[in-house]
Amino acid sequence: MSATESPWTGKNQRATVRMTATEIAQFLAGPHTAAVSTLNRNGTIHSTALFYGLIDGSIAFETKAVSQKVRNLERNPTITCLVEDGKDYAELRGVSVVGRAQLLHDAARLFEFTVAMHERYQGPCDDATLEMLRRATHRRVLVEIHVDRMISWDHRKLGLASEGSTRS
Repeated sequence: MSATESPWTGKNQRATVRMTATEIAQFLAGPHTAAVSTLNRNGTIHSTALFYGLIDGSIAFETKAVSQKVRNLERNPTITCLVEDGKDYAELRGVSVVGRAQLLHDAARLFEFTVAMHERYQGPCDDATLEMLRRATHRRVLVEIHVDRMISWDHRKLGLASEGSTRS
């Protein structure tokens, strides 16, 4: 970008900031927080922040079987999941996944996923932790997101960091 160009001149930079499939996979593999949104009965949006994991490259999470998001997904499996990172405009990056949720009630698979999640965010499990996780999966469900559309951005590709950045 030349000294006279501004990143805010209205120029469409979607192609510049879009992540490749490999970049998306690497980004989602990091231990970020996801904002998950479902539709309430009255059409309003229910959003929650949570830790997530991956099942065969798809975003997944576990939650209480009686949670609002599960009740919403039982009525309408439409879901959006936003995973983002960065504090300044020049470092913002993220992935927004729009798709359909599948509720999985397999206790063995749920436990395996819960252990993987603990290790992803907290580190290795000892025997006491495994027993605690086994008890913690009672009345919980695994939710896997099947992607219909994915949107990504990585503002680091704009090369703005050296010019100083501001929050937007």
